[in-house]
Amino acid sequence: MSRLTIEASTPLCLLQDAGRFGVRHLGVTQGGALDWVSMSWANWLLGNALDAPVIEITLGGFSVVAEELCLLALAGADLGACIDERPLSPGRSFILQKGQRLRFTQPYLGARAYLAAPGGFNAPKVLGSCASVVREELGGLDGFGRPLAEGARLEYSGAGVNLKELSGKQLPDLSSKAPLEVILGAQIGQFSGQSLFDAFNSSWTLDSRADRMGMRLLGPPLRYQGAPMISEGIPLGAIQVPPDGQPIVLLNDRQTIGGYPRLGALTPLALARLAQCLPGSEVRLTPVVQETAYRQQIEFLRRFV
Repeated sequence: MSRLTIEASTPLCLLQDAGRFGVRHLGVTQGGALDWVSMSWANWLLGNALDAPVIEITLGGFSVVAEELCLLALAGADLGACIDERPLSPGRSFILQKGQRLRFTQPYLGARAYLAAPGGFNAPKVLGSCASVVREELGGLDGFGRPLAEGARLEYSGAGVNLKELSGKQLPDLSSKAPLEVILGAQIGQFSGQSLFDAFNSSWTLDSRADRMGMRLLGPPLRYQGAPMISEGIPLGAIQVPPDGQPIVLLNDRQTIGGYPRLGALTPLALARLAQCLPGSEVRLTPVVQETAYRQQIEFLRRFV
């Protein structure tokens, strides 16, 4: 078993995997890595299952020290990672010698980096997952959803593999300004025509009021013209529109039901790109039919084969 000691951390650094499924009828949310694409690449670099437990590091402020030689992999955002004083770019596996320090400073490109270990980091499963959901006190190193804390130990038991690096085609383009694809549905037909035009022909600014539950988009107010709603199940990526007309994209730690009207939901690939956007970033939305989104998802997943 290999170990690392956490030297510095923040409330935004969490143990994550793909999340919990089959439990929303109990009122338990999904959790899991916000950028599932980067999590998958970090695990792929080590030959892990794509959903093996990883460390989600948001905005930096995280450092670990190796207690013995460790093989790790990094993908996702450039958070100014360095081994001792040597810069480490994401998209590669690497060796951390005993006593060496891996440190993440601040975001240079993207918001979230993912640190993986052979076989995944060790943690107890709660309702089938070790994903940390702080609000529900589920998952994490101790099973109670707490953020990673200074002095805690990270352990893994998997075997090492050869060092690998992602090619240019494999590296996610975190600087992309491509619109975020939206699968239309839910109450889309009950918004005003002007609102539908504005939704897909305007730039939206990511509000600072953002967390793992959702991200608020600031722009032209959208007007719902339908009847009052009864609360219903909320899928990942749902775009809710509260009475102020400013849409909220619901993420992995969202509530399980809600009564606000919805334009539809972001595709999984669009959600991964949104997870790497910092507050103040501008995004655009574009509609896509479900069949196209499904085909794009299958084509992307084939890259891991």
